[in-house]
Amino acid sequence: MATVPDLSKENTTPGQPATNSFNVEKLPHHLAIIMDGNGRWAQERNLSRIEGHRAGAESVRIIVRTCRRIGIPILTLYAFSKENWQRPGREVQALWRLLSRYLKSELDEMMEHSIRLNAIGDIQELPKSVNRLLVDTMNRTSANSEMLLNLALSYSGRTEIVRTAQKLAEACVANQLKPAEIDEVVFSQNLYTSDMPDPDLLIRTSGEQRISNFLLWQMAYTELYVSPIYWPDFREAQLMEALADYQRRERRFGKTGEQQAKEV
Repeated sequence: MATVPDLSKENTTPGQPATNSFNVEKLPHHLAIIMDGNGRWAQERNLSRIEGHRAGAESVRIIVRTCRRIGIPILTLYAFSKENWQRPGREVQALWRLLSRYLKSELDEMMEHSIRLNAIGDIQELPKSVNRLLVDTMNRTSANSEMLLNLALSYSGRTEIVRTAQKLAEACVANQLKPAEIDEVVFSQNLYTSDMPDPDLLIRTSGEQRISNFLLWQMAYTELYVSPIYWPDFREAQLMEALADYQRRERRFGKTGEQQAKEV
């Protein structure tokens, strides 16, 4: 059985499960994470919500590095939903400052380790300076191939589906496509995620048991894992627990266990 290499001791957490027991073939190819709980983490410590987001940014760094080291090729992080625009303006502006700092501070590491940055969502809605920095970082990392890091920004799963339907309808009106030719494959090819597989595993932190309008089409057969840990405290140990749980599952995709066994 092929196994993943041991993690380096950098940023490790006491009690972290050993990684040499993981079957590398059974790691998720595409991992998605709803990073939830920054505000409650801060509130419990009598800190501002902005301090919670700062702490959460460090978890982003650690989880990205960990996924790269153990060989997860695609990581999608739900960073900012369309609904998040309803939050206080001061908090929203702080989030964009944090994103800008992250993009600037992590560019060298993304280049060194061949991490390609991508964004999904209505990124034209971001502040102009943030949008320019984001697009510039995406362009600079576009040739990197070891890992794909997706940031969902100003993203809504329902909006993505509606716009895809509109795009296909326009193609039909223009006689570029026939309605009968529209199937799941064609629909998927017109989503933000058209060039990547659907997520194998979704992790949501903070204990909330909902998917919050995230990748609604893509998660038809995604395994779900809910961690009670707030995002700022979600580090290697918690990620390894989620991955170990995932590897114990049998993914059937609507088939019986016997059918799956015959296909292995």
